[in-house]
Amino acid sequence: MLRPATLADLPAFRVGHAQDNRAATGCTAIVAPAGASCGVAVRGGGPATRETDLLKPENLIEAVHAVVLSGGSAFGLEASCGVMDALAERGIGFALGTACVPIVTGACLFDLLIGEPVHPDKAMGRAAAEAALSEGYDGAAVAQGNVGAGTGATVGKLGAPEAAMKSGLGIAALAAGEVVAAAIVAVNALGHVRGADGSWIAGTRGADGRVMDPLEAFAQAAAAQAATAGAPVTNTTIGAVLTNAALTKAQATKVASVVHDAYARAIKPVHTMNDGDAVFAFASGEVHSPVDVVAALATEAMEQAIRNAVTAAEGAYGLPAARDLA
Repeated sequence: MLRPATLADLPAFRVGHAQDNRAATGCTAIVAPAGASCGVAVRGGGPATRETDLLKPENLIEAVHAVVLSGGSAFGLEASCGVMDALAERGIGFALGTACVPIVTGACLFDLLIGEPVHPDKAMGRAAAEAALSEGYDGAAVAQGNVGAGTGATVGKLGAPEAAMKSGLGIAALAAGEVVAAAIVAVNALGHVRGADGSWIAGTRGADGRVMDPLEAFAQAAAAQAATAGAPVTNTTIGAVLTNAALTKAQATKVASVVHDAYARAIKPVHTMNDGDAVFAFASGEVHSPVDVVAALATEAMEQAIRNAVTAAEGAYGLPAARDLA
């Protein structure tokens, strides 16, 4: 029977945020202290990623110690180095002689056009990892909204910059029997986000202040050459699904691929040349379950997490959030 869950139901993983609200950017560290199997699927046309080649099923590494979701575009990849330092100091990683080498992968979104010109760096990555590994950690209390990688996230960028809306970071988790799947996502999409009832709850706003139909907004943008393939990549939805299921790298990669269905259900348009959309699948291996069950559960959790990212967000940096339109 399907039931709600939280990150506390996945004790093999720890999640921490760090952000700079003035600069409108931040990062989120998802740490597996004992290591976990990991796969990735990248569908957007302009990704900014780190160590994703290691996750290919034919390559050597089987255990990953952290996935980092970050703002700052390609600059934000630096945050993963701070996560590496924090983990290595705690002996989390592969022991190679006197060295400890954590395997840290991740992806970044573009949030450079709001706030101050500051990006997540090693210090911010370290802070996120330390928050994840803190003694008072409570998985059920990990924050959503304008936090971590979602601090500078926005959606609905098919029109003028002032017509966009504030988004953020969302979390959702579901369980079926012993299998638990949780989704963490920073929604910084070019397109619009659909609510559970089919309505558009965040996106490009028209002259009346309401969210436009995304196809209408997309057509207007194309006519104005505002969303051409040659434009800077200013978007990207990046997320990860966590599960206690036992998955090989190949199976985790398949799960990550299937979970992109949640992006397609909840975001329109999605996977454009101006998005760097990516999904990681992180599996700790305590429970045996068919891969299709894990993928279906994770996809449902991700769809909820995407909606949570916009409904938990608060208006900021001159842009309203979904709660402001209600």
